[in-house]
Parts: sequence; structure tokens; C-alpha cells
Amino acid sequence: MKETITSEILLELASKYGTPLYVYNTEKIKGQYQSLINAFSGLPVRFFYASKALTNIHILKFIHSLGASIDCSSINELKLARYAGVPADKILYTSNSIHFSEIEEAQREGVSINIDSLSNLEKFGEKFGHSSPVGIRLRPNVMAGGNLKISTGHDKSKFGIPVDKLEEILNVVQKYKMHITVLHIHTGSEISDVSMFMKAVNVMLGITQYFPELQCLDLGGGFKVPYKENDVQTDIALLATEVKQSIADLKKRQGRNFEVWFEPGKYMVSEAGSLLAKVNVLKETTAATFAGLDTGFNHLIRPMFYGSYHQIDNISNPTGAKKKYAVVGNICETDTFAWDRDISEIREEDILVFRNAGAYGFEMASNFNSRFRPAEVMIFDGKDELIRRRDTLDDLLRNQLVTT
Repeated sequence: MKETITSEILLELASKYGTPLYVYNTEKIKGQYQSLINAFSGLPVRFFYASKALTNIHILKFIHSLGASIDCSSINELKLARYAGVPADKILYTSNSIHFSEIEEAQREGVSINIDSLSNLEKFGEKFGHSSPVGIRLRPNVMAGGNLKISTGHDKSKFGIPVDKLEEILNVVQKYKMHITVLHIHTGSEISDVSMFMKAVNVMLGITQYFPELQCLDLGGGFKVPYKENDVQTDIALLATEVKQSIADLKKRQGRNFEVWFEPGKYMVSEAGSLLAKVNVLKETTAATFAGLDTGFNHLIRPMFYGSYHQIDNISNPTGAKKKYAVVGNICETDTFAWDRDISEIREEDILVFRNAGAYGFEMASNFNSRFRPAEVMIFDGKDELIRRRDTLDDLLRNQLVTT
């Protein structure tokens, strides 16, 4: 099976499973993972798939089968990873604005933990002292990423403990004789400028000397993938070269070996995913020709949430003359996927495909307007497998209590 699914196969899947429909190609996921392995060869490295991008347990199982570890942002993501068969020693849990009880639960599971606040660091030290290894998430105060909504390392970000709080961090660590084995940063998503990524990395490398038991340097993720033709993306080969050099220089200065961790999420699954939707209605107006679909931002919120671009193709009429359309959803809100977009002539009942929909597509879907969330299908070894059924009315009612 190739990394790209043909339009003919996508049309067959739309007919078989109905629309809207998410489709994931495991060959593309495998190819993305292998590109990281190849680029960083020669470096002691681990890749933790950032599961918040897509947590379907079948995807987690497949990614784990490739040899990857799993990064979790919540205790429930951790539980899903365990349910998918991922052992505790291959799971990383990075906390963010959560109650200490969740960190305690993660600690009982035996997974690696990164703590991102002085408050929880103090609580962890007080309870566990040196008995439980733990990591610290730092905020490097570096602006990187596609836009402010998905950038996490700048000086106004809620994420991590600011590096200018180093003295306070060290006071807590020394007070409780904490066993700090990991330093972690994550500058944000959509990083296209390797130099900005390395600027944040070098901030962290500059303070490794203060942590004598340090074993791992967690450099986060945020690698950019192309969304359109000639789109800028993260130069993984260049990044690997820069990281290797920085680690080699650090070894010369300190005589210490560190394992390097990365947390690719979108990079792993974005291009592997497609959202299929049917055209319900065409509406000609003086402003635009609207193509109204059987989906909306309840299924793919990224364009409305932070202006992301998704290529949209009419796979029912791929050779039709190009015309300009406003592609919109069926939600009782403004849910514009694209405005003034050149697409092959669209007819009612045509099937459109949204490319690069594997990351934060279904994962951020909702039942807004009481509409059903779509089904998910995985292509594995050339065969399609339903990995999540479409919602039914029972799903909307399941947690609502009936009173007399």
C-alpha cells in the first residue's frame, strides 16, 4: 500500500461507510516515523508520539508497533495508551495546569512524568523526595510556531516553568533532594524555522549543569508539515544535524551523555488523515458560490479555530473546470472551511476530501448542534478497517439522566 490513497479508493470508502468519514493511511504514518529514525540515526534518541493529535486506540497500537513511545497530556490519554497495550516504561506524561492528584495517579502507573509548575514540583518533592525520578518542563521564553494560539514557549505562555525561575526550581530540588532525570521544552506547533527551535534548545542546554542526575533532554515536537504545494515545512535533516552538533558540544563541555527525546504528533498523523464529506447543496449568491457540506466545524474545527489551511479536492469530478467556491458546513454558526477557493466544478452529491486532516481533526470533534461525530476508518496492509463507528442517537442520550 502506498503512502497516498487514490481518489478511487476514497470514493469507495465514502460509499461503503457513508460521510462524513475520517480515513487514516498507516503507510504514511510509518513513512513519517521512519523519516525521523533515519534523520536522527547515530544519536541516542526516543520518539514519543504526542497522542493528543489523535488518540484512537487502533492508531496508538499501530504507532507503538513501529517502536515509538507515547506522549500523553492527560491521565485519560495515559489510560488509553495503557488500554492499547503500551507498557508504562514507554509512556511519557506531561502535566499542564492540573491537580496534583492526577500527577500522583500517573506516578502510580510507573510512567515518566514532566512537571510544569513550581507548585506541583514542590508537592512532588515533598511527597516523593528522591524516591521517584521526575522531569521538569521549562518555558524557554522563545516565540516559535505558526501563530500565538499554537505557540507554547513564549514569555506569555501558560506552559512550563519560566527559565528565569531557575533559582526557585533549584531551591525546591535541593530542599527535597529530588531525582531530576529529564529537562523538557516544547516551543509550539508549526515550527518551520530550525534556528528558532535551536534557540530554545540551547536555552535548556545552558542549564543542564545544574542537574547532576540528568539523563534525558526532551526537546518536544511541533514539526511543521506542508499543507499546500510549495509550502514551507520543518527541515528535519537540518534539525537533526543541528541537534547532533549541540549534543556533541555539550558532551565536550561536560563529559556527559544524554538521551534525546522528541514528541512528534501532527508530524506523525496529519498527512495520513483525510476527511470525506458530501456536498448537500450549492447556493449561488452575489458574494460567492457556496458549497454546503454534510460536515462542519463540529468535525473539523481547525480552519475556524486558528485559520488553518486544508487542501480541498473534488474527487467526484477531478477533471472538471476550476471554479471558485466558498466551502461551508451545515452548522448553525459561521463554519467556513475555505473562501474563494479554486476547486474542480462541484455538483450536489459530489464527495470532497480535506487533506491533512489526521491531526486535531476527529480529536477536536464535537456533537455541536446535536450532530453525530463521524466514523473513522484505518487502511492497514491495503485493507480498510472500521475503527470507530458513527455516532447514533443513543450516544447523544447515553449520559443524560432521565428524571420522573
